[in-house]
Amino acid sequence: MGHIQSFDDFISFLVRRRGLIIAVTLLGVALSVFVAKTRPKIYESSAAIQIRPPQVTDTSGPVAGSDPAGSAQILQTIEQQLTTRENLIAMIDRHGLYADLSGLTTDQKVGLLRSSVTFQQIASASLPGYGATAQASAMIITARQGDPEKAARVANDFAQGFLDQSSAGQSNRAAASYGFFKEDEARLRDAIAALEDEIAAYKNTHADALPAIEGARREELVSIEADLRGLDQSIVAVNSERSAIEGQETLRATDRRRLDELIATTAQFTAQRAALSERKAAIEAAMAQTPEVERTLRGFERDLQQLQDQYDVISRRLAEAETDVRLAAQEQDEQFTLLERAITPEFATGRGARRLAAAGAVASLLFAVGLAFLLDLLKPVVRTEAQMMRELDLRPVVSIPEVHLDRAARGLTADDPLSLSRLAVYASLLILALVVIAVWVV
Repeated sequence: MGHIQSFDDFISFLVRRRGLIIAVTLLGVALSVFVAKTRPKIYESSAAIQIRPPQVTDTSGPVAGSDPAGSAQILQTIEQQLTTRENLIAMIDRHGLYADLSGLTTDQKVGLLRSSVTFQQIASASLPGYGATAQASAMIITARQGDPEKAARVANDFAQGFLDQSSAGQSNRAAASYGFFKEDEARLRDAIAALEDEIAAYKNTHADALPAIEGARREELVSIEADLRGLDQSIVAVNSERSAIEGQETLRATDRRRLDELIATTAQFTAQRAALSERKAAIEAAMAQTPEVERTLRGFERDLQQLQDQYDVISRRLAEAETDVRLAAQEQDEQFTLLERAITPEFATGRGARRLAAAGAVASLLFAVGLAFLLDLLKPVVRTEAQMMRELDLRPVVSIPEVHLDRAARGLTADDPLSLSRLAVYASLLILALVVIAVWVV
């Protein structure tokens, strides 16, 4: 701190510059009080809205996956809608706000109105569980204007806007939810029917390769193989007998008839064997496709199950939405009521002026001390024995204090500790009294 390095140095500095400090502080306090007094008066009015819980509750609990909007979220949504630029301009025109401020643009007036209104949500006493939406029990709307009547009208206008938006919003939300779930239910029903038709067509196309008849196909294949072995044995026996007859030198009429019968039997057995072989090949080809058909059918079943689960959820939510529509029509759901209307305030709010005066007084005192310190820095002088020893490391042989005639007559000097302390106390008390007066006068 330069030449002020002890408490005694600081006291001496205050005493030495007391005139400048007191003068600057008094001037600053006077200016602060004047500015605080000349500021336009601000009137504040508040309206309260109560959120009434639903009259009809579901004791079975919410449906899994449902997430209804909480009252806090509804209030926030309505607040955002009411504070849009179009709504604020309409409110300014409706109440004639800022008519005396003709130099302001429309956007500036909108900014003033938006900053002059505050919305305070009062949380519900019951704590929401994990994952539950926040609930509010009340909303306090506070409007600040230079005219007390306009402050009350603006607060009541916003409160009425909340009531209108909440009533219309609940009915619209219920109707929109019902329409959405109704449309979604029809969409899922059509999707399930289309998928069932696709599954039926696929099963008809791959009827021989269905996993459900795989056991029957295996049994049929075993039976065909047994028939083929029997036919092969019969053909061999017929061919042996035919060879024996054809090996005779002379054939009798009976032999020729038997040979014709054997030739016909061989042809019949060969045709039967060809038919069985073709059926066997078809069964084996179908059985080879069975794993792919089974995989495809399982995919169809998963898709169908997913659609069915979605359909069940949508059906439950549709029933709930239909209930919400009836509750909204009968006003049995969550309701917003005007708990307290905003009234015309009788007195202006004075906290802003008092704070301004107090801040000005403190700032004036700090500025005065800083200015005095700056003047001391511009004119560095060694004034005490301690300063000389600290700065020059020399002990003075003689110290001649500055003597004033009036103080000499009383036997006091400027460096007298009693005089310094007394003057410092007087100056501090004076400054403190001025600060207190400045705060409470406003």
